[in-house]
Amino acid sequence: MNSEKYSLKICHLYPDTLNLYGDRGNILCMKKRMEWRGHEAQIYEVNIGENFNPYDYDIFFIGGGQDFEQSVLLNDLKNDDKRNAILRAVDEEKVFLTICGGYQLLGNYYKTWDGKQCDFLGAIDVHTIGEKKRMVGDFMFKLDDADGGHIVTGFENHSGKTYLGEGVKPLGYILSGHGNNGEDKTEGARYKNVYATYSHGPLLPKNPGLCDEILKVALKRKYGSVLLSQLDDTLELNAARFMENRLKKG
Repeated sequence: MNSEKYSLKICHLYPDTLNLYGDRGNILCMKKRMEWRGHEAQIYEVNIGENFNPYDYDIFFIGGGQDFEQSVLLNDLKNDDKRNAILRAVDEEKVFLTICGGYQLLGNYYKTWDGKQCDFLGAIDVHTIGEKKRMVGDFMFKLDDADGGHIVTGFENHSGKTYLGEGVKPLGYILSGHGNNGEDKTEGARYKNVYATYSHGPLLPKNPGLCDEILKVALKRKYGSVLLSQLDDTLELNAARFMENRLKKG
């Protein structure tokens, strides 16, 4: 075990509104994987109507929510202090993990199937077009080699089709399921230190390799070069392989 003790501060944005399908479990996973190595992770919650200093935190998490819940947040995001804090955190390369609705909120806009447009933060150059038919089910994608090349399994449930703009790479490429839009085989988005995905579940407990990649990026930004000790992920990896085989068989 590394003798140096590291500490990360995790900001959970909108935990009272965006926590669909147990997305909060991603924060608990990051915290436990730090603690199991003898390090620390502190969790702070920022709700509707509350402002924050983006420089106080190392990782930001935004979970998923239904369309109604996202519309509730639009009024809060009209607060220049809140909006600018999120934009500044992304621009300063703070680490973000955003799921489904949280992913969409970082983009430019969401246009509903009947033509109504909701303008979002514009922190990353993506946009989403709503459809009547939902994309639902277990899915699997492969991360880019720069993010470890891991195979990731998760659960998607979204009617919005997301398209990536200039300067935004996909988080991974679909092996089974729909991903961003069911058309171009991309899933999620990577921009600076933003990790965005449609994977509910929660994502990280089922995919420890991805969790550690996110932690390493946050630790490197804060401390420079770091080395995380290996954990025994036998149970998690066995479960992942089971799901991989199941999805490969269709």
